[in-house]
Amino acid sequence: MALILDKQNPELSHAVRELQIAAKTHDAAIWGAVAQRLGRARHQTTPVNVGHLERLVQDKEVVVVPGKLLADGSITKPITVAAFQCSPAARSKIQAAGGTVLTIHELIKSKPDGAGVRIFG
Repeated sequence: MALILDKQNPELSHAVRELQIAAKTHDAAIWGAVAQRLGRARHQTTPVNVGHLERLVQDKEVVVVPGKLLADGSITKPITVAAFQCSPAARSKIQAAGGTVLTIHELIKSKPDGAGVRIFG
C-alpha cells in the first residue's frame, strides 16, 4: 500500500495520501484501491460519463469515480457520486436527477468504512 507518488498536482497527492490513511485507519480496502487507481498515470485512466452511470448504476447507489466525471449522456436515477474531478455540466445533470455529487474527501467523512460504496471507472 506504500504508493510512491511523483505527481505535479498537490491536490492529487493529498487525496491519495488521505485515502491511504483512511484505508489503514478504518481497515477499509476500498479506499486503498481508490488511492491506487488515482495514483496511476493519466493515460491509464478513463474518464467516466454520466451516461455510463445511467446504464450501470442502480438507484440510490453510492459510487466513487477515481478520476474525471464528464457530462456526456443523460441520467434519471438519484445516485450519490464522489469524484476527484467533476465537470460543472455533469454535476448539474446528477443534481437535476435528484442525486448528489461529493468530493472524495466528503465521501470518506460520510462513509469511513467504505460500506456500500462501489468503485466505478
